[in-house]
Parts: sequence; structure tokens; C-alpha cells
Amino acid sequence: MAGRNAVNSHETSAVREGRRYFPQLHSHERDAFGSEPSTSESSRSWRRITLVLNATRRFRRFPLQKRARTRFRVCAHIICAIGRLQRGLHNKVRPSGVAPDGYEVPATDLTQLLQDRQVEGLERLGGVEGLAQKLHTDMEYGLDESEEQLHKRQDAYGANTYPKKETKRFWSYVWDACKDTTLNILMACAVVSLATGIWTEGIKEGWYEGTSIGVAVLLVIFVTAISDYKQGLNFQNLNAEKENIKLEVLRAGRRQTVSIFDLVVGDIVPLAIGGQVPADGVLVEGHSLSIDESTMTGESFPVKKDKSRPFLLSGCKVQDGQGTMLVTGVGLNTEWGQVMASISEDNGELTPLQVRLNGAATLIGKVGLLVASVVLVILIIRYFAIDYKKATARERRVAQVIKDMVHIFSIAVTIVVVAVPEGLPLAVTLTLAYSMRKMMADKSLVRVLAACETMGSATTICSDKTGTLTTNKMTVTRVCVGGEMRGDDTLGSESLHTNLRQLLVHSICLNSNGNVSPPKPGEESSVTGSPTEAALLIWGVKMGMNFRDIKHKNQILHVETFNSEKKRAGVVFKTGDGDVELHWKGAAEIILDLCTHWIDAHGECHLMTDNKLKEFSAVIEGMAAQALRCIAFAYRSIEEAEIPQSEEARSEWKAPDKGLKLMAVAGIKDPCRPGVREAVERCQRAGVKVRMVTGDNIYTAKAIAAECGILVEGGLVVEGRDFRNWGDERLASTDLDNLVVMARSSPLDKLKLVKALKERRGDVVAVTGDGTNDAPALKEADIGLSMGIAGTEVAKESSDIIILDDNFTSVVKVVRWGRSVYANIQKFIQFQLTVNVVALTINFVAAVSSGHVPLTAVQLLWVNLIMDTMGALALATEAPTDDLMDRTPIGRKEPLITNTMWRNIFGQALYQIVVLLILTYRGIEILGLKGTEDEMVLERNTIIFNAFVFCQIFNEINARRPESFNVFQGIHKNFLFVGIIAVTIFFQAIIVTFLNNFADTTMLTIKWWALCVAIGSVALPLAVLNKCLPVPKTPILEISCFPSTQCLGLKRRSKGAQHIREGENEFSSKRDGD
Repeated sequence: MAGRNAVNSHETSAVREGRRYFPQLHSHERDAFGSEPSTSESSRSWRRITLVLNATRRFRRFPLQKRARTRFRVCAHIICAIGRLQRGLHNKVRPSGVAPDGYEVPATDLTQLLQDRQVEGLERLGGVEGLAQKLHTDMEYGLDESEEQLHKRQDAYGANTYPKKETKRFWSYVWDACKDTTLNILMACAVVSLATGIWTEGIKEGWYEGTSIGVAVLLVIFVTAISDYKQGLNFQNLNAEKENIKLEVLRAGRRQTVSIFDLVVGDIVPLAIGGQVPADGVLVEGHSLSIDESTMTGESFPVKKDKSRPFLLSGCKVQDGQGTMLVTGVGLNTEWGQVMASISEDNGELTPLQVRLNGAATLIGKVGLLVASVVLVILIIRYFAIDYKKATARERRVAQVIKDMVHIFSIAVTIVVVAVPEGLPLAVTLTLAYSMRKMMADKSLVRVLAACETMGSATTICSDKTGTLTTNKMTVTRVCVGGEMRGDDTLGSESLHTNLRQLLVHSICLNSNGNVSPPKPGEESSVTGSPTEAALLIWGVKMGMNFRDIKHKNQILHVETFNSEKKRAGVVFKTGDGDVELHWKGAAEIILDLCTHWIDAHGECHLMTDNKLKEFSAVIEGMAAQALRCIAFAYRSIEEAEIPQSEEARSEWKAPDKGLKLMAVAGIKDPCRPGVREAVERCQRAGVKVRMVTGDNIYTAKAIAAECGILVEGGLVVEGRDFRNWGDERLASTDLDNLVVMARSSPLDKLKLVKALKERRGDVVAVTGDGTNDAPALKEADIGLSMGIAGTEVAKESSDIIILDDNFTSVVKVVRWGRSVYANIQKFIQFQLTVNVVALTINFVAAVSSGHVPLTAVQLLWVNLIMDTMGALALATEAPTDDLMDRTPIGRKEPLITNTMWRNIFGQALYQIVVLLILTYRGIEILGLKGTEDEMVLERNTIIFNAFVFCQIFNEINARRPESFNVFQGIHKNFLFVGIIAVTIFFQAIIVTFLNNFADTTMLTIKWWALCVAIGSVALPLAVLNKCLPVPKTPILEISCFPSTQCLGLKRRSKGAQHIREGENEFSSKRDGD
């Protein structure tokens, strides 16, 4: 009674909490139920309707937590609560809809079934079997694969898609570009200049200057918007690629790989550890199946699924076990679809380097603002102290004074526009977008932008073996059956005793999550499953295994799923004769240690003597030395009474693994991928150490590592169980440096290795992983690389980059692209800072000394366009060069602007400043210009402007190769770069020749054009001389180029936290192997 009162008291307080924080929801209580609920039953009914199982837990904590997972879950809870509230206010039960033509259950009933998640509702539909019949689904055969039938189901129950938020349109980017403060000020100056110009000079002559500035500003705005819009489209396409998950379904009696978007109601979908539940559905069959429903329900622990809890929610992850599900809801008919339709993908992610460059741009902008302020003050003082006194009465009119002030102010503002290097972050965006697109073509999908940058700094790669260094195309090539060795040509059932053959095919068939589909006419049987499972099933088929017949005649009672801690999998089944057998398969030496007997070729059982144990161990070592993966098969009989009767108790039961009888050892060949050895050697030349971390036998690991070029003289090979015992002293020794192969490793061993390499050696670590429990290591690493084919969804969401073809060669390409990102950004920084220094110095010196600036507002805006948008586009899209992999990795503390870059910047800037200042002060005399003073000044300023632009054009070519003498190397392959240079020259000719009033220029003769080109071209030989000058090793300016680990970790967690709980210890209990 006291306990009941305590419960009621707690429930009442929960309702009070709900009323206090959500009075608008509780205002319906009286209307819905006729009176204020007072009993505990009424309270429970109301909370069930509104999903408020605990008001404090469900509502109060959500606004306080700002992590992405919590915000996502809030959306899910609110949508669920609204739906249940609506049903509660309408007598708690929605009227059933009309079943679609050809089917016997309405879509609304299926949706309600998964929202209520009551077994009674499923029973009303006839249970899982009855529901499958109503949906016209054969649970063994699956759906018909005809397009017509699939489209019919999509029309009846919807497609597995959801409406996306409307993407940002082009005009939104234009509006964003218009928000630039300096451009707004310039546009205001243009309007005032236009008004005063027309006022003082009439509309015929007075509109030029104001219109010129306005048109130049609009040009900058539209070019910026076009660039941003294109990058937005690129990122949008990459996001769509991330969402297109591939999964297996059972159709036409065979497992087929389809896109998640092609899933339909009625599909039978296999579920495996680490996978995602692709749609709402009910469990058809499951063994030790645990689902992580934290994203949808907030449950902090995995939920066991069985007949009493058969409901599966879309978007959740398979934490353990295996099973099959019947799809009952897709797209917007699922809670996941409704939530995803209500949120949008955030493409506003900034990488650490972008953040740092934004800060650098702000600092440089402040310097430019200071220079512009000084120029503004000096020009105003000189105007009133000198020019105004000399002016005529007409020139002293208010309108003219206002126009002159606007002209001076616009020059100062334009200096700020040129000084602010907004092209720095733009260059990062462009090079990231370009690199991501090209990396996609190289079979690498980038999930976290920062990884593109960080990969260029990688100093060590911890790689899996299976599927990454090897082809993952496995075949059984040698077996030891009944103590006798058999080769490739004797793998069949010839001369194999009937009982032993039956035991083996039962073990292969029933202790597997693969599938053998009936052959089509003229074709062989189709085998699906993991590469290891497929290889064993093919061996079973060669021994005459009838997959479907064995599945039908034997009843599976319990399954022990494979994990990397035990490195074995087991099955308990009841034969057609009523006997109960327990079969284990797994790592050969581990299974061998559990065996007390062995079966000979005649099917007779013998005691496992010490000599026989050594004999089998030698067989296993011999196979492993030939780079074969060794899988052993063993069994024992057990009593049915030993197995718990209830499904819930059985899910917690651990099958015995002692006293086994060894039947066979299979050697599986998984050859090295072509080109892997060359890729490893390329990494080693580039200063990147490759280490192999595998769950395989130490002998197999050694053989593969030697074949790949990883295991060289002096390299250390350890097993995971030994590495686990390494203390701080051993980790600080040279053993850690020399460690190149870790065999029989667990996910926690991999995690320990990653931490040790980062903390002890200061390495920038890249890690490959494919299993669910590789997630901690993937998150701990500086760059997590998951496998696109063999990788689970959990591993992919914990990673930064997905290697789509599971190939180590693609990992090396990622390193190359990562270095290219840095190289391209450094090229652009060198180019832009040179222009900044020259433009600021020229205008500042000229303003202070003469009161006039040689470069007008329109000219500076054109230079800004060349320097920022077009320069970034040209230099940020340079393809990676071969010499990138001949350099050492970029260190954690290596400056972004190197001493070599400072040398190039100051060398070019000094030359340009000297030449242009000479032209500014002595250009008329030196060049021998003739005409009126205004004409000579205009022609001189045009030559200065033209020469300045050509200096930037040739300096842009120099920037392509900051450290190489041959700056033209590969330029003919970069059509974009050549095109931008050509477009720049073309428009420069147009501006100088035809847009005289617009840009304050005059037409130049061929002689002056040749002079301008000659002045600019001096930058090429000057660059060669510059590169001959030595530079100090100590950095001139410390600007670290490496993104901080904290930034990367937070960014990755914000992506993956939706589906992976924070505690890494959760993973240690359920591990899958290499």
C-alpha cells in the first residue's frame, strides 16, 4: 500500500509539473474527459495520451540540453505527443481507414500500430503472419521483384522518402552578399555621387562616377553570389549521397541490395549488428536482437526485441544480434520520416581552418580600416587646406563640395574593401568543395569538412586488414576435415563420411547469417552475406548442402552472435530427429582450445590428446603462414532441458562452449588488393607510417603485412592480449614506434593504440574501421575512415570520411587530397597578401604625399574581384601534384604562412611598390607623356592601373608553385586557371579601352600595353631569384595550420551523437571484429 501511495504521489507530482510547464496542453483535460482527472488510472491514461511518462524527465530537461541528439529527440517526442494527444481527444482510437486496392490493411492502421506499439494491436491483425498475409508478403520468399508490383505498393502505402526543406535559392545568396557593410556603404556613396554629379554637371556628364561605382558593386555582389550558390549545390549533392544508404532485402527468394529509398511496405529486411532499421516494422524472427532506440524514445539502454516486443522504429541502430523484419511503414508514415521532414541539413559547418582564416581576415581588415581612416583624414585635410582654397567659386558650390567629399569617402571605403581579405575563407570553401567532389570520384565520401584539412597532416594510418588491404573476396582453398588435409580440387563431399558431412553442412548452414538463393535457370546459386560467410556457404554448396531444406527441417533455438571478444559464433538447434545440437565456429586456435575431442574422416569421435592438439595447431599455423584465414568448426550435443523455455530468459542465456568436438578447419584465401604495396610504399616515402590492426591470427597477419610491405626489418608484431598489458614505460619506449602489426586485437586495443600514438608520439592519427565497436577508435582518431561496403552504419556515422570501395589505395588518395587542400590555401594566401600589401601601400603613400590616389574606387573594386573571387577560384581548384607525397606531413604546430611564403610575398610586393611609386611620381617625365595636365595624369594613372593588374596576373601564375622554379608545370591541364587568366585579360582590355568614363581610364597605345605586360612579366624571373634566397628555419609568424583535436571531436560528436551514446564502455561488451 505504501509503495502504491508513493507511486500515486509521484504520478500526481508529474502531472503538476506538466501543468506548470505546459498549461496549454493540460487545458484540454476537462474537455477531453469531462472532469478533472483525480484517480491514478485517469492520470495514467492522460500521460499515455500525451507521452508524459515523467513530466520532469520528458520536458524540463530538453530546453537545457543543446546537443544535436537532444534537439532531434525533442522533435520526435513532440510529434509523437501531438499524434497521441489528437487520438486521445477523439476517444483515443482513430477510425480505421480504407485498405488500398489489392491489400487488406489500411496505411492508417499500420501507422497507428507502430505509434501505439501494443502487442494487442498486432494480434488483432493476426500477428506477424496475419499481417504479412494482409500485405500479400511471403515471409520466406519476400516480395515479387517486378517494378509494377513495387510501384503499386508505393502508390498504396507511400515511398520511403520525405519532403526536404526548400533549398536556398540563388536570390538568397544575392541577398546575403548584399549584407556586406562595406559594399552597402559604397552603394550609398554611389547613390550620393550620382545625385550630386547630376546636380553639378547635368545628367549628360554627371552620371558616370556614381553609376560606375554602383555597377562595380553589383558585379562584386553577383559574382560572389554565383560562387556561393555553386558551392551550395555541391554540398547539397554530397549530402544527398550520404543519405542514400544501401541495404539488403529479400525479394523473389533472394537477398538483393537496394537503396533505402526503394524500400516498400511488405518488404522483408535482414537486420545485423551495426545496421540501421530502415523503416518502421515488426520483428519476423530475431536472435539476441538489441536495438538502440535512444534517438526516438530516449531510452539509455538497448531494447531487447522478441515476440513480446516486436516493434521496430525507423532510424534506430542494431546494437547486437540478428533478425529479419517486416516493413509496415515508410517515409512520412514513420515517426523518423516526420522528424526528418521537419528539420533541415545544416550546411553552415565551418572547419577549424575557416574559423582561423576568418580571424586572420578580421585582423588584416582592421589594419586596412586603420589605413583607410588615415587616408580619409589626410585627403579631407588636404582638400580643405589646399584644393578648396585654390578652387573657383563654381567649384566651391555645396553640391560640388558634397560630390568631392563623397569621392574621397568612396576611395577610403574601397581601400577597406580591398584590404579585407574575404577571399581567404572563400578559398577554403572553394578548395573544400572542389576536393570533396574530386574525392567522391576517387571513392571517398567526406562527412566532416575538417577531415579534408586534417588528412594532410596525418603521420600514421592504422588500417584494418580485411577488405582494406585485401580484396575481401574470400574463397575456401584448403580444409582439414577429420584430420585429413584437402586442397582446392577435393573440397566436395567425395570420400567424406555421411555423418561428418551432415554435421558440417548443418553447422555451415544454420550457424550463418548469410543466404543461399535458389538458382535461376542456367545460373548457379546466389550466395549473399559477409565475405567470410559467403566463402563458407559456397564450400557447403560444394559438399551438397541444400540450404532451404536444412533451414526447414531444423529448428533454431538460440543464436550466439559473433563478437570480437569471443571471436566465435554459435547456434543451438533441434534436428528433425528431435536431437539438440550446439555448433560453434570461429578463430581456429580459440575453437581448438575449447575442444576435448575430434571427429575423424569416418565420423568416429576420438579424445583430443596433446599430440593431436599439437598436430592441429601445426596445421593452423601452416595455413596462416600461407596468408589464409583459419575458421574451425566444432559441436556438442546438449539436453533441451538446459535451454531456458521463455524467450526473454533465452536471450540472456549463454550457450556452453566447453567439451566440444572438432570437425574441421577451413583456410580462407583473401588476396591482397592490387596496388596496395605501392600505396604503402608511397605513404612511407611521404612520412606516413602504416600500421595494420587486425582480428586475425598472428601468422596470417604477418604474412599479409609482409606481402603488403608493412612488415619490414625492425618492425614489431604483437597480439592484442600482449599490447593490453603494456604499461606507461613500454608505451614511452621505441617499441611503440616500431609496432607495425597488431593481431587478434579487440576494439579497445585499437582505441588504446590510437590514444598512445596521439599522446606519446604526438602523431596525427588516421584510423580505418568497419565494425560497430570501432566507433570509439574512429571518434578518438584525428581522422576516422569507415568502410563503405563492409562498414556498419554506426561506424560510418562515427567517421569523418567513408571509403566507398574499402580500398587502402583510396585512403592514400585521401592523404594526397588533404595535402592539396593546404597547398591550395597557401597558394591563395601568398597571392592575396601580396596584392593587399601593394594596394594599401600605394594608396597610402600617394594620399599622404600628394592628396590623390592613383587607383580609383572602381579600379580597386575590379582588383578586389580579381584578387578575391577569381583568384580563389583559380588557385583553390589546382589538382594535387605528385610532389605532395614527397614532402613530410604538415606538423601540428607548423605555421600556415611559411617563411618561404613570406619571402615570396615581400619580394614581389617590394618590386611592385617601387615600380608603381616611380610611375606615380615620375611617370609623366620618364614615359614622356604629352597633352594637358589632366590628360597626362589620366594616361599615367591608366598605365599604373594596367601595370598593377598585369603584375597580379603574373604573380597569380607564380603562386601556383610557391617552392618550384617551373611555375608553368601542368598549367595546360588546368583549364579553369587558364580560362580565368584569359577572362581577366579580356575584361582588363575592355575596361581600359572602352569603359573610359566608367573606370576613369583612357585608351592606351600598343607601346604602353607592351610596357604594362613587361612590368608584370618581370614577376616571373624575380620569383626565380627569390627562390634562391635562403630562409630561416624558425617561423617568422606563428599561425598554426592544424585544426585542434577538440574542434574535430566536437564536430564529429555533433554528427554522430544522434545515434551513439557517449559512454564508450557501452561498446566494450558487444564487439564485432575486423
